[in-house]
Formats: sequence, C-alpha cells, structure tokens
Amino acid sequence: MAAVARGDQRAFGELVETELPRVVAVARRVLGSDGEADDVAQEALLRLWRQAADWRAGEARVRTWLYRVAVNLAIDRLRRRREETGSQAPEMAEPAGQKRELEERDVASTVNGALQTLPERQRIALALFHYEGASMAEVAEVMETSPDAVESLLGRGRRALKKQLAQHWQEIMPDAQI
Repeated sequence: MAAVARGDQRAFGELVETELPRVVAVARRVLGSDGEADDVAQEALLRLWRQAADWRAGEARVRTWLYRVAVNLAIDRLRRRREETGSQAPEMAEPAGQKRELEERDVASTVNGALQTLPERQRIALALFHYEGASMAEVAEVMETSPDAVESLLGRGRRALKKQLAQHWQEIMPDAQI
C-alpha cells in the first residue's frame, strides 16, 4: 500500500490483479448480478487508489477494507434497486455447451437463488465467511459488528439455506445422504 500511496501504478496493478476476483465474488454474492458486481468492484478499487495517500497501515488490512467498501456499495445498489423497481431477478450467465458445466451452473444458480432470498446481513456474512474464506473477526470488521453477531448471522443463514434447499437437495448432491 505504501507504493500505491506514492502513485506506483505497477503496485496498484498487482493489487488489482490479486484482489479484484475476490472483491467481484463478494459483490456478486450480495447483488446476484455479474454486471453490477463488476461495477462495484471497480468502484471499490478506484476508491482505494484515490484514498491510498491517506492509508494508515495497521488500522485495517487492504482486503478487509476493500470488502467493506464493496459490501457498502452493493448494499447501496440493492437499496436503489428496491426503490426504483422493487426486486429484480439476478442476471444469469450464458449456458455452457458441456453437460457437466451446465449441471454445475444449475447447482450454482439454485444455491445463489436461495442465497439471494436471505436477509442482506445473513447473505453478506455467508458470502464473506464461506465463499471468500474470511475469518469470523474479518467478517465482523467488514460488517462493523461483533464476532458473536457474525456467528449468529451465519447460523441463521445456514438454517434458512438448508430449509430452502431441502427440496433441491437430491438435484444438488445426488450421492449425498440426508
């Protein structure tokens, strides 16, 4: 970050290469839209570039800061979306030609659809913890809450997902025993 703060474009490029996929993934899980997730990730990274000179080492990790900014931007978009049109269906990617890839996309679509029905905070906690591998403390920092609250959000989110996906379980995991 010190190099980025000095305006080193190469250092920023390396940071973008490292962090962009994860920031996009978090935004996608919150928003349910690839296009909007890309926009949110770009805006978060642009904010990092603009605020790099004010960066205070030791206060927050770059990834945690980026997650917080991306989540806040995604929440703002969700609120605007609700105000403008109510709820929208998430964008779906073009189907792949191979059967296995189609099946994987169907499973991902089913799980992501269920994830999108969860309350915002549960969805964010699940996305950060399970999909991005953030620690409980990191999730708490991003969400500006306590680790105990994150644990509660994760538990409620998991239970809600399990209930919603129960009817699809055999499709998702045909070899699994329930």
